[in-house]
Amino acid sequence: VLLGFGMSLGVVLRAGARGMVFAAATIITTFQLGWLLARLLKINRKTSLLISAGTAICGGSAIAAVGSAVDADHGEMSVAMGAVFMLNAVALYLFPVLGHLLGLSQNQFGTWAGVAIHDISSVVGAAAEYGNGALHTATVVKLSRALWIVPVALSAALLFRRKEAADLVHTGKRRINLPWFIGLFLLAAVASSFVPGIAQWTTLMSRLAKIGLTITLFFIGASLSRGALKAVGYKPLLQGVLLWVFISVASLVTILFTVH
Repeated sequence: VLLGFGMSLGVVLRAGARGMVFAAATIITTFQLGWLLARLLKINRKTSLLISAGTAICGGSAIAAVGSAVDADHGEMSVAMGAVFMLNAVALYLFPVLGHLLGLSQNQFGTWAGVAIHDISSVVGAAAEYGNGALHTATVVKLSRALWIVPVALSAALLFRRKEAADLVHTGKRRINLPWFIGLFLLAAVASSFVPGIAQWTTLMSRLAKIGLTITLFFIGASLSRGALKAVGYKPLLQGVLLWVFISVASLVTILFTVH
């Protein structure tokens, strides 16, 4: 949310519109490939769905929302979280190196990171390392993907024959966790663009946001114990790796030809 104060509304809307196009194509294809891999590798259906959601949308946030919609148990949630967080940690350090080797522009890298890295915190961490232009683009592209949490979670609830999908949003013990922070991020961008006096605080707010994200990334790393990694197993991890490689390569090729 604090990062929104450092962005103009025009930049947010332009990057968000472009991100929605990438999101529609990559999210649908990732779920289809995830379903196929689950059948080939004989992975638990809910675990596979959670890994696909975490890869296609926004990591732990998507897993939490979809998991609550399909009433996933603790083991299924832990396996999916472990697989996605491991790949998330790799991407945080690998992507900036690859971006420089490939000579990606700020805009290209920001779009790629927003599409192909799982969690928002790691997207911002990798993009901030690459540059401010990449940071702005990556944040908005990733938040535009996070909006897909709502339709995907509701569709998953229907698929697994839970309560009426509309009721799940408002009531019931399987309440879906909606990404309200996206609305606050947009309000921050509006305030930054139109409210007098905000500009003098944007540097401080951006600095606080980066400090907060650094702390967040530390705790994500601290949560990956040896026991948690061992519990993942090779099949869910293999699915996660294959889906991640697909979305990373496919989005990179598309970006090289369409984004400057």
